[in-house]
Amino acid sequence: MKEIQRRLIPSTAALTAFEAVARLGSFSAAASALSLTPGAVSRHVDGLEGQLGVALVKRTNKGIELTEKGRRYAAGVAEIIDRLRLLSLDAMSDIHPGQLDLAILPTFGTRWLLPRIPDFVATNPDVTLNFVTRIGRVDFERDRLDAAIHVGRAFSPDLTFEHLMPEVAAPVSSPAFKAAHALSRPEDLLSMPLLEMVSRPDGWRNWFAAAGISAPYREGMRFEQFIHVAQACMNGLGVALMPLILIKSELESGQLVELDVPRLSTGNGYFLVYPPHKAEQAAVRRFSLWLKGQAARFVAGEERPGRPLSILRQAI
Repeated sequence: MKEIQRRLIPSTAALTAFEAVARLGSFSAAASALSLTPGAVSRHVDGLEGQLGVALVKRTNKGIELTEKGRRYAAGVAEIIDRLRLLSLDAMSDIHPGQLDLAILPTFGTRWLLPRIPDFVATNPDVTLNFVTRIGRVDFERDRLDAAIHVGRAFSPDLTFEHLMPEVAAPVSSPAFKAAHALSRPEDLLSMPLLEMVSRPDGWRNWFAAAGISAPYREGMRFEQFIHVAQACMNGLGVALMPLILIKSELESGQLVELDVPRLSTGNGYFLVYPPHKAEQAAVRRFSLWLKGQAARFVAGEERPGRPLSILRQAI
């Protein structure tokens, strides 16, 4: 068994030479990229084929072509080499992980992320976190940032988006407002004063549409700041459609209560975003792993106790 295992694990030199030939399309180009002679690259590939007992490369008058097995093998080898590179970087960089410069959304940062940061600091004392506040899309190069928190949808193929959790919003009010009104069906909200954020003018329209209601609803006050919407709602001025992730403390304290109507999956999500090359930084990898764990725990504990979770889904 050990002999078979050794045969199935070629040397990294042979794998690197074959991957370069497959990627660049010639022995000479691979030799230049690897600082070897074409003959040395050819010997590595010949040795790999002999070890595996299969033909990976066809030599033609026009150069080289990969066999069908060679194409499949090359795809896997490229993944393995890249993984080895990242593992090596991880081992080297974890000695001094350094710092993480992170852009955060103001309300999300204050209400959800920062209360959890002590846990990251306790388990990663050798990583220094630096925070800046940004709304909208981040220019990583200009602002010299490693990563950012983004709410919405992935907007660029040139960035890595790690999905943390979907955004779910719920109609909420003060306990007194809920007690004073019979609000058990979506249509019951049509006559209620509905508080809105200027930045999300379609929130209630989307909620009613997802509930299959096209009748006009009563518009209420509009606010620029999330905290003002929450405060107006707590003061009994109406019903607000609020992202649950931002009002956990008010719900737990009883200052706000969910109405007995469905929540809305807005179609947006929370993401950790960073340029692909930042994945090589130990601080980014550690923070990503920690953040996804925190998000998973939050989502797992989101359902209201005592009754089934009902969610309307916005058409995307």
